[in-house]
Amino acid sequence: MAGDKRPLIAHVIYRLDVGGLQNGVVNLINRLPADRFRHVVICATDYTDFRDRIQRDDVEVYALHKQAGQDFGLYLRLFRLLRRLRPALLHSRNLATVECQLSAWLARVPCRVHGEHGWDVNDPDGNNRKYQWLRRMFIPFVHRYVPLSRELERYLVEKVGVPDYKITRIYNGVDTERFNPQGKRSLPESFGVAEDLIVIGTVGRMHGVKDQLTLVRAFTRLTELVPEAKDKLRLVLVGDGPLRVQAEAILSEYGVRQAAWLPGEREDIPDILRAMDLFVLPSSAEGISNTVLEAMASGLPVVATAVGGNPELVQEGECGALVPPGDPAALADVLAAYVRDPERLRSHGEAARVRAETQFSLAGMLERYARLYDTLLRRAAQRVSASEASGV
Repeated sequence: MAGDKRPLIAHVIYRLDVGGLQNGVVNLINRLPADRFRHVVICATDYTDFRDRIQRDDVEVYALHKQAGQDFGLYLRLFRLLRRLRPALLHSRNLATVECQLSAWLARVPCRVHGEHGWDVNDPDGNNRKYQWLRRMFIPFVHRYVPLSRELERYLVEKVGVPDYKITRIYNGVDTERFNPQGKRSLPESFGVAEDLIVIGTVGRMHGVKDQLTLVRAFTRLTELVPEAKDKLRLVLVGDGPLRVQAEAILSEYGVRQAAWLPGEREDIPDILRAMDLFVLPSSAEGISNTVLEAMASGLPVVATAVGGNPELVQEGECGALVPPGDPAALADVLAAYVRDPERLRSHGEAARVRAETQFSLAGMLERYARLYDTLLRRAAQRVSASEASGV
């Protein structure tokens, strides 16, 4: 917009679709002060109607339609777009867009930020040397890295070789007004009307490292560990993907399909979380999970695998528990302990809500990003002033 003095932030992501990373970008755009920043979203591939979640009418979304494999034309298309838009700051995210930092440097974007939100599906533990090398190549072009957890920060420093001074860790934030424990408990009719149901659930894409099958197998084992509560136990698996069919098959095999609800993708996640008693994240790898934060804000104790940033969110024995990944028996044992101790369920849920409000609020996250953007923009302006003063 000609004459608009607000700096333009270009958010570069692989695809604008349902996901935690994308939801974080949308939250930033919607919630950062409109009088301080303008925004544009650039998708390496494409976008879906998820773009409609952007509430501001001054935000353009572009798709660069990256082809499968190595599409070198992508970087030329991005370069041309950046030269036309002239953003003050470019913020790329994860391995899929780190190479876009070269286009940003060539296009003379003054400030360049790269965020690390979690592991690539083909590198769930961060040990892929090719990916480490690829990230290392682009260190000279990035002014600031933003890892979302201590583990990702250690990875950038120890395995990629990013200098400490280039790193600012910022945790995800959760909207504690939208996600809260208040409201009527709404359950599917198939669950029956019993007031003392114990609803265990999870939310996430049903494929790969999310590993909902471990939770399904733990649930079937749980019905055997606490036979006295079997008729009260219910399982909710929100999300879609190839694991959904497998999950239904396992539940049917063990005769507990009627105790489970698999509604696919849903828009009413806050309401569904309020219907649960216990939230489980069975992933084999994670960055900082938005769904864990949403569950905590909803007043739910969280049982999560001890991977990625999960131990930074879930305080063992205070607001939830940590279990080894891929271990249905260990998960079932922890679930059984909660089922047998309603007071523990209640107290851990209350502690989870307090922790979400005090440590992981959306307002705090927004303030940290705004401060980072302002700092980098101010330093870029100072560099320009110094260059002009010296006649360079």
